[in-house]
Amino acid sequence: MTDTGNELVFVGTSDLAGLIRGKSFPASEWEKRSRRGVGWTPTNVQITCFDTISESPFGSFGDLALVPDASTRFVLEDGQRLDFAMGDIRSLEGEPWPFCTRSLARRALDEFHALTGATVLSAFEHEFQLRDHPPRPGDAFGFKGFRDGQAWAEAYLDALRAAGCEPDTFMKEYGPGQYEVTTKPARGVTSADQAAILRLLTHDVLQRFGLIPSFSPILAPDSVGNGLHVHFSFLDNAGNPLTHDEGDPHGMSPLTRHFIGGVLKYLDQILAILAPTEISYLRLTPHRWSAAFNNLGFRDREASVRICPVSAQDAETVARQFNFEVRAADCAASPHLALAAIVFAGMQGVRDGVAPPAPAQEDLSLLDPAELAKKGLRRLPTSLSEALEAFGRSSAARDWFGNDFVDLYVAHKTGEMAQLEGLDWPAKCARYGEIY
Repeated sequence: MTDTGNELVFVGTSDLAGLIRGKSFPASEWEKRSRRGVGWTPTNVQITCFDTISESPFGSFGDLALVPDASTRFVLEDGQRLDFAMGDIRSLEGEPWPFCTRSLARRALDEFHALTGATVLSAFEHEFQLRDHPPRPGDAFGFKGFRDGQAWAEAYLDALRAAGCEPDTFMKEYGPGQYEVTTKPARGVTSADQAAILRLLTHDVLQRFGLIPSFSPILAPDSVGNGLHVHFSFLDNAGNPLTHDEGDPHGMSPLTRHFIGGVLKYLDQILAILAPTEISYLRLTPHRWSAAFNNLGFRDREASVRICPVSAQDAETVARQFNFEVRAADCAASPHLALAAIVFAGMQGVRDGVAPPAPAQEDLSLLDPAELAKKGLRRLPTSLSEALEAFGRSSAARDWFGNDFVDLYVAHKTGEMAQLEGLDWPAKCARYGEIY
């Protein structure tokens, strides 16, 4: 790429609010900045999605560096030029900052590989809606909505591909003005990088067409929700699949079974990271095709973890296609932090040999807590306050993330919730709809 002097590069971090924040610098200084970074302030970690600052242990003290990663840099020339790279927050001595979401994801992935010898292959499946856009009645999964969006969708997918995100599918979803976009799986932290970039480019490209997209968990209390599904599979060091076992009734290898077991065992304790807003819990209710219990589903779209179908017939291709998805998440979550939380929980399941409950085949909302418990199941937290309490008292989460991070995250979200006091649910949805 050619730098002409004062053209700007933006280096960004996906923060605790799930938003991209960062700094820019002249492209001519790339070589220096890619080594030293740009200055960053510790208390920035406590900026909420409402641009308030939650209680911070750092105050006005301290200095950090936000260092761009050359492997994530891309330049888009169509429309207003964009030169962008994801970055890592480091100490001035070059060490990963314990509160950097990207560094946390990388640490979780490295620890998982050290324990199992496996590499995580993952993909983030996104849903979003167009705000202030007249819906087409009778067009759920429809052709009309696809044609309405085709011009901007093709420009959007072109931008994704140019940014290193390989599009897989695009469709008009069920809800009014709702669309789904999926990208192909990527190894390690790259999938979370691509998820952050996808959200950024959705807003950047669609605004050129006069459209306002929103990834908010739900735009109105009685409307459909916008989910985030994170697909997982595993590879060995030679690139061979480790996720499938044809001898298992549901196709799960021992690694997969114990990983899922860990995710489901600790799901209530990481839900505040995966579903991090008050309105997230309007979506995580029974019969919304989201997730309300810590259940495993075999091709069940109301399960928190779903074993996905494969289209292949031969054993080798089946093994490569086989994957599962974690469905109890939304796009207010930092993709890096969500990836870290899921991998930490899954890794604990592998370490302890946790078996998941049998796939549910019934309406779990009809069962009382005692009946659920007999099946190894429980209702997930029904509010952000409840989820934060579970996260804060989780000894497992404190082992994975560290006490300081857990306390910081709880303080961050407590400050966020304070900005919503006195608002009814439609007003809360409206506030989040503007931001995400």
